[in-house]
Amino acid sequence: MKKIRQQQLRKPVTPELLVSPSSQDGDLGSQCPEDRGNWTGRLDFLLSCIGYCVGLGNVWRFPYRAYTNGGGAFLVPYFIMLAICGIPIFFMELSLGQFASQGPLAVWKISPLFKGIGMGTILIVSLVAIYYNMIIAYVLFYLFASLTSDLPWQHCGNWWNTELCLDHRVIKAGNTTLPVNISNTVSPSEEYWSRYVLHIQGSSGIGDPGRIRWNLCLCLLLSWTIGSTAVVYFTATFPYLILVMLLIRGVTLEGAWKGIRFYLTPQFDHLLSSKVWIEAALQIFYSLGVGFGGLLTFASYNTFHQNIYRDTFIVTLGNAITSILAGFAIFSVLGYMSQELGVPVNQVAKAGPGLAFVVYPQAMTMLPLSPFWSFLFFFMLLTLGLDSQFAFMETIVTAVTDEFPYYLRPKKAFFSAVICVGLFLMGLILTTEGGMYWLVLLDDYSAGFGLMVVVITTCLVVTRVYGMKRFCRDIHMMLGFQPGPYFRTCWMILSPATMMALLVYNIIKYQPSEYGSYRFPAWAEALGILMGLCSCLLIPAGMLMAVLQEEGTLWERFQQASRPTMDWGPSLEENRTGTYVTSLAGSQSPKPLMVHMRKYGGITSYENTAIEVDQEIEEEEEESMMQPPLTRACFMLLDKAWYTLN
Repeated sequence: MKKIRQQQLRKPVTPELLVSPSSQDGDLGSQCPEDRGNWTGRLDFLLSCIGYCVGLGNVWRFPYRAYTNGGGAFLVPYFIMLAICGIPIFFMELSLGQFASQGPLAVWKISPLFKGIGMGTILIVSLVAIYYNMIIAYVLFYLFASLTSDLPWQHCGNWWNTELCLDHRVIKAGNTTLPVNISNTVSPSEEYWSRYVLHIQGSSGIGDPGRIRWNLCLCLLLSWTIGSTAVVYFTATFPYLILVMLLIRGVTLEGAWKGIRFYLTPQFDHLLSSKVWIEAALQIFYSLGVGFGGLLTFASYNTFHQNIYRDTFIVTLGNAITSILAGFAIFSVLGYMSQELGVPVNQVAKAGPGLAFVVYPQAMTMLPLSPFWSFLFFFMLLTLGLDSQFAFMETIVTAVTDEFPYYLRPKKAFFSAVICVGLFLMGLILTTEGGMYWLVLLDDYSAGFGLMVVVITTCLVVTRVYGMKRFCRDIHMMLGFQPGPYFRTCWMILSPATMMALLVYNIIKYQPSEYGSYRFPAWAEALGILMGLCSCLLIPAGMLMAVLQEEGTLWERFQQASRPTMDWGPSLEENRTGTYVTSLAGSQSPKPLMVHMRKYGGITSYENTAIEVDQEIEEEEEESMMQPPLTRACFMLLDKAWYTLN
């Protein structure tokens, strides 16, 4: 028989932005774990989602992807992929989290056979959190370096500079009739980044990390400290103020329109290339943060009837608009920089850290009041990064505390500190002279094909194993209406098919990691691939654990483990209506609907809807037990082999 997993009652309160509802449990409180809590207001959830999705990638990834993949024409596949993959999967994750009020591990009560998906998610988020905070540490380093009257990367002649260093002012001050050859030179900002900040000359490669850079180590410690106490009202809104200031300043610079024109000039011939469509899907995939568990975690602290349908469109479309706006701000300055240096825009714009820590800092030196604009830029990056890092940490902590509520919820602050210290210690390798090599390896593999496998499997389990009709009825119970044909078509066909094509393309077009001219050795590549495979292998490992915990034949074990647990559903008693009307641990009444009627004076449209479809759900469950003959025959053979081995 299927084991009954009891669900705990909710009671008083928890983290940072979260406060508990009033408790009415009386003497039962001493027998139940502390309540998870809820957002203090609806705006908290919305701003947290915006802060989580709008991050560093909006500033340095989207603009570069746009101008290298057709300029303005890139917006066509970008918004198509947003509609096919971004919005539907975003809404699915919010729905799962809000309906069950559980984190990325406990939410798999929906189908315990696939709990390994949650374990894979936590592994991915942990690896990403390690190197993401290192990027924030770099931002802090530059932020402190900007607190001066003369930026340290403004001129050559420092101890870290080489004979290849060439100041752009030398070019402007020189005789214009004698052009200067800058092809074999290095800018002061690039040498400051590589030779001073990273001190990469002290390492010969990934196998030779060298010494710890203690200034970076202290910045990493500070980033973990402030990242655990992010204030969402400030960190989610203030970057927009700075971005608008940088945009206004950028478009007023000489040559700004040269960069903007280069950024947006449509090159429609690029749309015939599959690479452009893949790049658009990747940008959507990573910028919205689907699959990382952050959205599900944030939604799990919502009230049961929060309008996440509206919030989905606000956040996803707002994220896209922010990316486009950041492109204008970045390329207006790069156009000015191109004008100053006398080189094409495509020779000054680079992706990733090169844009944030080399090109843009160099552009700041060309502006009046350069330390002020430099400080604003890096302060904007800091606030963008803190929200995402807060989401990563909350995802890990929430997932584990939901699994062990009696032990960890009362000590959530202490447990969070332990996690931060542990990840900080693992990130110390990134503060060494060869730390950039390890950061690139983590960036390339920690959230690559493993993340895609996790999201694809989640989509298939919810729609095929749990059932599309049942999932839509759950949403109906929360929101008062069912998702339309658009969402159902995307969930069933378009989203998983697109993500599967993306996964296959990445495998076929696999390229070894590299950093500049450095090529990673074979053992480092193998380590990276293993890192990505681990999150995938946790899925079958979780299936094996779930099957072994059940009883009966192998087929019966699979059936029992794939069904929702007895306590799956809304976590609050008054929200458990229709087919979810069951007795919860410590419940005063076996009929939560009656509790709701006593509290609110009648049956709401939500409860009425649940009662009407209850019979339909039972019939659907009976139909799901009817398997095709071929499936039954296969499991009969497996059962025979199972008993032979035992």
